[in-house]
Amino acid sequence: MNKTKDWVKNAVFYQIFPDRFARGTTTIKGQWQASTYEGWDATPTYQGYKGGNLWGVIDKLDYLEDLGINAIYFTPIFQSASNHRYHTHDYYQVDPMLGGNVAFEALIEAAHNKDIKVVLDGVFNHASRGFFFFNDILENGPNSPWLDWLKIHDWPVSAYDGEKPANYEGWIGDRALPEFNHDNPQVKEYIMQVAEYWLHKGIDGWRLDVPNEVDTPGFWQEFRDRVKVVNSDAYIVGEIWGDASYWLDGTQFDGVMNYRFTEPTIAFAGGENYDPKYCQGELNPYPPISGTEYAIRIDALLKLYDWEIQLAQLNLLDSHDTPRMITTVGKDKDSFMLSTVLLMTFPGAPSIFYGDEVGLPGGKDPDCRRVFPEAQEWDVEILKVYKELIALRHKYAALRTGDYKTLYADQTVYVFGRILDEEEVIVAVNTGKEQAVSNFVVTELQSKPDNVIYGSGRLAWHNITDVKKLEIVIPPRSSLIIG
Repeated sequence: MNKTKDWVKNAVFYQIFPDRFARGTTTIKGQWQASTYEGWDATPTYQGYKGGNLWGVIDKLDYLEDLGINAIYFTPIFQSASNHRYHTHDYYQVDPMLGGNVAFEALIEAAHNKDIKVVLDGVFNHASRGFFFFNDILENGPNSPWLDWLKIHDWPVSAYDGEKPANYEGWIGDRALPEFNHDNPQVKEYIMQVAEYWLHKGIDGWRLDVPNEVDTPGFWQEFRDRVKVVNSDAYIVGEIWGDASYWLDGTQFDGVMNYRFTEPTIAFAGGENYDPKYCQGELNPYPPISGTEYAIRIDALLKLYDWEIQLAQLNLLDSHDTPRMITTVGKDKDSFMLSTVLLMTFPGAPSIFYGDEVGLPGGKDPDCRRVFPEAQEWDVEILKVYKELIALRHKYAALRTGDYKTLYADQTVYVFGRILDEEEVIVAVNTGKEQAVSNFVVTELQSKPDNVIYGSGRLAWHNITDVKKLEIVIPPRSSLIIG
């Protein structure tokens, strides 16, 4: 079993959708400016560009540092004819709209100077109609020398006319996303070299898009080997929505996007406030669950993978692929804050989707990909809570790498401990509309933490014939952390 790198265990990630985060300017020669953008504050559309770029991200690194962020995960940044850039044209060129390779080099230097890691999105299952090898097939048909790079079945290839069969494989049947033929050794080597190239350029890891779609034997094992030779500390995290045991065997990925944490957390913290119309794709945090059910779900999740793997999971409440949680719970801030407490105190690296920390709303794609708001539109109460919780995570090592023990659960209350040597922290959440008074025996802790370091409520320890009993009083719809 591979040991998780310390930087991942101690990371707080910030996920950035580059077109929507920030627009910066530069006077560097060769920085081409697009002539037409969608209105920055207009409702986002599937095809419109807002014009965010990497220069803008550099401008906001001070903000991210102040928030407590020490790792960034970017959705794709390579040249593409889509605002989300999952339709890759050139894997060696950063999109000119984002500032090109020169902006990327400046970003890496600026981020690393602040000890902020950078993880890129690797879209290696499919390319795009603009990808050179596929474009040659469009131009030359069966005479193209690159036929075995993609999965062509018949002629003529129809890349744009939906009235005709595509005659090639596209991801989930989308003709805009022609799939690689990973059984072709040259395709395999091409992808490996792309991964190595950007690691040599300074990135700290890869997030892999739909890696479960790549079923060529040994592909991800070789990918891991090649990545780790270049940078043994590099983080490899896969987009796997369900049980990821197959990919977390120590020979492939370090971790996955932990939607298995997301679902029960929203179901418990969101409760009846969650609107099931926002269920999307494989994420279905409905119906509401009790604290007792949450304890069962979390216990099962923590038994699913080796502990070192748990510490490498990328935990999240929402992403570019899901509606934003603040919207799914009807803008109920209590639900959102309770789930954030659970996120920031769970084993693995928490990941914040840009703007969540200031209350940015958003429904289903593309609405979840709104622009980062101006300061006057921020919810400063939510931002204050995020800063407090991130600071606590950085301060208490137990919240990052300590053992996780459920201490108590009932209909509306869930209490657990994080334990690292002599440092012990208790986290208690009450999702109910009434004050909760909970009394329970504690056998998992050696000490008696009694200092409320976050939230509100009170507690008292009682000794009854060598048995430690804890009484916790939690106000409605609130939480407390005891250190």
